[in-house]
Amino acid sequence: MDQVDQVDQVDRLDRAGRLAAYGAALVMTPYALIKISWVVGAVAGLLPIGDGFDLTGWVVLNTATIGMAAIGIAVALGLVRPWGMRIPGPPVAFVAWVGTGFLVPLLPYAVLDSLLGLSGGAPHRHEDSGPSMPGWEAALIQLSFVGMGLGLALALPAYLRRRWPEVFEGRVGDDGERSSWPVLWAAGIAAVIGLVWVYWALGGTAGVAHPADREAAGRLLTGVWGTWALVASAATWILSHRRPARLPRWVPLTLGWLGTGSLFAWSGWRLPITLYVAIAHPTDVSLPENLAFAAVLQVAAVAAGVAMLPVLVRSRRLPTARDAATASA
Repeated sequence: MDQVDQVDQVDRLDRAGRLAAYGAALVMTPYALIKISWVVGAVAGLLPIGDGFDLTGWVVLNTATIGMAAIGIAVALGLVRPWGMRIPGPPVAFVAWVGTGFLVPLLPYAVLDSLLGLSGGAPHRHEDSGPSMPGWEAALIQLSFVGMGLGLALALPAYLRRRWPEVFEGRVGDDGERSSWPVLWAAGIAAVIGLVWVYWALGGTAGVAHPADREAAGRLLTGVWGTWALVASAATWILSHRRPARLPRWVPLTLGWLGTGSLFAWSGWRLPITLYVAIAHPTDVSLPENLAFAAVLQVAAVAAGVAMLPVLVRSRRLPTARDAATASA
């Protein structure tokens, strides 16, 4: 009877994941359409461009975010459609890792920001907002990101269980392996980075060049990034040291996936902006952190996120091409 109940539970989770994948693709569509309208309107001279941008920069930025939205929609559909099971595993895993790293860690921020009213519930800085964005556009953008994050949070585990069930089976310590020193060093670096970001979020000023420029919403977002960095470090440590033994493997695996994805995705996104401000010195754009220190942290975060991946993808039996062919049948 227990086995039957377990199978029913897996089936319910799979159905929920499939519905969530379709929902994620649907809810991201308004964001893509809004961004397309911004690009077309700016080029045609019908809409103003964002503060701090010329026409070229505004078009390039929003075209990039349109592409990211299109990739997000494609990934969501790939998690539920049969063709998604036939795509080679590494590209699917990488895109999903980056996508969930961008969106899922923002869910706590969106909730806290809405409750505290720090920035009107918009989790994006001015470079992703229209110059005179009406309330309904802001609401749709917020809905798109929160909905996509929730959808991927449910759809991705269901997809991974269908394609590589052995990765999630068992408990911590079943594989009998310990991680190499680069993974452990990466976990330690991630912990240090997380502590620095949490320190900044709590009001610390060491490493901050312009403390007065820090807004409450920015500090909250920095705290969220720091928390996920600490989560990634802790999950990697648990899987590396096989402690606590008998903990279901999927728990630290899922948390580690989200935490390392957040480190890689958000630091990889912020690093070019930091370098641009440091090199170009634009008069209308500034960052509160010491730019050199912030860039070092972001480079280290990207490297740590990648370096911790081996302990997350390792399993008692690695997925093979035969596994993928069987899953897609």
